[in-house]
Amino acid sequence: MIKEVVNNKLEEVMKDSKNVVLVDFWATWCEPCKMISPILDELSEELEGKVEFVKVNADQNKELVSKYQISGIPTMLIFKRGELVDTLNGFNPKVKLLQVLNKYI
Repeated sequence: MIKEVVNNKLEEVMKDSKNVVLVDFWATWCEPCKMISPILDELSEELEGKVEFVKVNADQNKELVSKYQISGIPTMLIFKRGELVDTLNGFNPKVKLLQVLNKYI
């Protein structure tokens, strides 16, 4: 399951999670975001209990976009124990996402 969060809730999610957290910055008008969404849905089921998936609407959460210096979407940030460990920009196929996530699980 993928959670949708807003500005102040992201820090809580990362603090409370013992798992790796993937944060997907997206927007409703972004075509690559629409393409990657079903892939993230699949991965959230396959990696349940290992990776927590979070979506952040970039248009509605400018504070987070600024904080993490998001310059394009989709952008996925990967956190482990609350620390940013990796960043993926643009559309990435499922195989690539799995390779990156498996490094931190």
